[in-house]
Amino acid sequence: MVEFKSSFNDEVITSLVAFANTKGGTVYIGVNNKSEAKGINVGKETIQSWVNEIKNKTSPSIIPSSQTYSYDSKVIVALNVIEYPIKPVSFKGRYFKRISNANHSMSVTEVADAHLQSINSSWDAYPNTTHTLDDISLEKVQTSIELMNKNGMSIADDPLTLLLKYNLLRDNKLTNAAYLLYKKADSFETTIELGRFQDAITIKDTARSKSDVISQVEQVFNFVKKHLNKRIIITGKPQNTQKWQYPLEAIREIIMNMIIHRDYRSSSDSIVKVFDSRIEFYNPGRLPQTITIEDLLNNTYQSTPRNKLIADIFKDMGHIEKYGSGIQRIINQFKVERLPMPSFQNISEGFMVTVFAEDDNKVIVPTKVAEKVVEKVVEKVVENLTDNQKLIVDIIANNKYATAIEISKKVGISHRKTQENLAKLKEIGILKRIGPAKGGHWRVIQKS
Repeated sequence: MVEFKSSFNDEVITSLVAFANTKGGTVYIGVNNKSEAKGINVGKETIQSWVNEIKNKTSPSIIPSSQTYSYDSKVIVALNVIEYPIKPVSFKGRYFKRISNANHSMSVTEVADAHLQSINSSWDAYPNTTHTLDDISLEKVQTSIELMNKNGMSIADDPLTLLLKYNLLRDNKLTNAAYLLYKKADSFETTIELGRFQDAITIKDTARSKSDVISQVEQVFNFVKKHLNKRIIITGKPQNTQKWQYPLEAIREIIMNMIIHRDYRSSSDSIVKVFDSRIEFYNPGRLPQTITIEDLLNNTYQSTPRNKLIADIFKDMGHIEKYGSGIQRIINQFKVERLPMPSFQNISEGFMVTVFAEDDNKVIVPTKVAEKVVEKVVEKVVENLTDNQKLIVDIIANNKYATAIEISKKVGISHRKTQENLAKLKEIGILKRIGPAKGGHWRVIQKS
């Protein structure tokens, strides 16, 4: 990461703090924001004075390395910091992080997460000051032991031993994880709102789960499953095949991830909405700032569970295979069933996964024969498409993730005209948008 500054000032220190809280970086002093070397006057003690000021104004103190360059008879000074091991670093009591090429203030939650990650801990490992051992069910703990034994994890023979070995008890106090995993009574901390929607405002069925997080997996899964369609496929064998509207294992995996990775510090509830042709799973807690949606889809990230103790219990009970593999299993199961790609989005202060069912009265045009099929679709549905509209359909048939900007460049028309043509093609039934504007895709369809 690089920043250019014409002179040394507080903005330089802000950038160095943001770099220290992210992946490290360098500030070049004597270069303007157009990357033009203007140079800077430095005396014998100038750079050491800067370093001392940075050290005194940051907490914990950071000491950048410095390097002086001569370019076209102009002096340029580079101040470099590495990613700081104990985060977050503050400047005048404020915390910053680096996103792209800008510094951003960190929220209270981001400050807390950065600290917990730097000491290899998580919120669920901290003592719960509100509840005691009397508030959890030892029978539920024993059930976990039995599941672990079946999974080949002979960790403990009695509830107290399990609680101690997994650090669910600290100084004879329950941790947040212990309470969420094994609480006796329903409580608001784990509320999940469930709804079956006919449309955006018409609710056909509702439920609410407020129990321990282990029990919630089956509760949420059973509610969703109750509202899914199922087909009977006649095979000619004594037993026919049942095909669900969605791959059930993928649905269970989504629910599991939602419960394990939820930010239980948030006052918001988890929400599951089942519609006719999609399901939305919303969860408080965005992706970590080090992981992007693209990283998820490409499986190029290192999993960092928000709730490490809860994740460990689920893993050793056999509910999850390993950290970081769930998203790829979900994607692969939808590919096998030839269903649209699920959508993954950071929304507000949370994260949402949306899955889409196949539309019973629509036919997906196979990509491999797209060019031939497009002509037939156009011929059957409408005979008077413009040349630009035909080209747009052709582009989308070969790349369902094509954006309006990409289409505009390939067709050679303005972005506004592209949007108008896309709207027309949707209106007459040739194109359909699957999922949201960001993260969704196009489908070339043919009316039955």
